[in-house]
Parts: sequence; C-alpha cells; structure tokens
Amino acid sequence: MLLRVIDIVAGTSVDGPHLRTSIYLAGCIHHCPGCHNPQSWDPSGGHLVAIDDLLDIIVREEMPVTLSGGDPLFQAEGVAALTHLLKDRYKTSFPSFRKGWGEADIWLYTGYRWEQIVATPRLLDAVRNVDVVVDGPFVQSLRDTTLLFRGSSNQRIIDVAASLASGSAIPLSLD
Repeated sequence: MLLRVIDIVAGTSVDGPHLRTSIYLAGCIHHCPGCHNPQSWDPSGGHLVAIDDLLDIIVREEMPVTLSGGDPLFQAEGVAALTHLLKDRYKTSFPSFRKGWGEADIWLYTGYRWEQIVATPRLLDAVRNVDVVVDGPFVQSLRDTTLLFRGSSNQRIIDVAASLASGSAIPLSLD
C-alpha cells in the first residue's frame, strides 16, 4: 500500500513530546483559514511512498512518530495499515519502550473532531492503533501560541485508548 507523503522530518520537537519523526501527508478538506501548511491541502501533492519504506525510516530513526499533514485521515485506509504495522514493529524492534508520554507512541493531527472520528468507521479504523489524536480544525481567532502541541484553543489532545474505552473524548494527561 502507498501513502502520498509531502515530507518526513526526523528529530522534530514541535509535533508532540520529545524528539520524533513527523510524517506530513498530502490532502486536506478542512482548508482552515490561517493554516500553517496550506500546500498540504492538494491530494495529489508530495510523492507516493510504500508503507514498508515508511516503516523502515521510522524504525531507523528510533523515535516516536507523528502523522500530520494535510490531514492524515484524508488517507484513512493507508494510515490504518501503517499504524497497525507500526505498533507491531515498535513491539518487536523496541521491546524496552513503554507506551506513554514521549516514548514509543504514535500521535496524529486531524481537523476532524473526535466525535466525527468515532462516528465514521473508516476514520475510527485509522486511529485505533494511534496513542494520541490532536483533534479539531485550526481556528485563527482561537490561536494561542502558549498551548503545547496545538495551534488553537479548540483543539484537544486526546488519549485514544482511554477515549475508546470510555466512549467519550478523554484528554491526555500532560503531567
């Protein structure tokens, strides 16, 4: 399976805690005014990359990963396949890593709200193996540069496992 990738940045600290590998995927339907990455909106932007090649890059870098864009959920089926394989690869390649704040985890940024994700089977499938979802569109009037890992105050940092277990969006504890 292939994903349309705009860029891969290893060793970034802006898309989640600690140093991580961020993969920016092409395609976004939200078109948020003030978006910091409008070139990512084009669904035919970037280049096609095989999921196995992405896995090799992630494992070689030995860092947690963030999927951003664009909106990764624009390519929901490919993201579901990547995150499923990535979870298995983390377990076998890095058995000493623990899931948690800044360790062997997967973050995903999306303009969809959590409630939209869980109500849409293909989107829900894409986040099942993700640890943290930063949800909601960027809203320029709510921009807040003091927030950790998000651009506007309407966006939430969601603990996926806790949210799926409880049936509602549970914020990730940043302590």
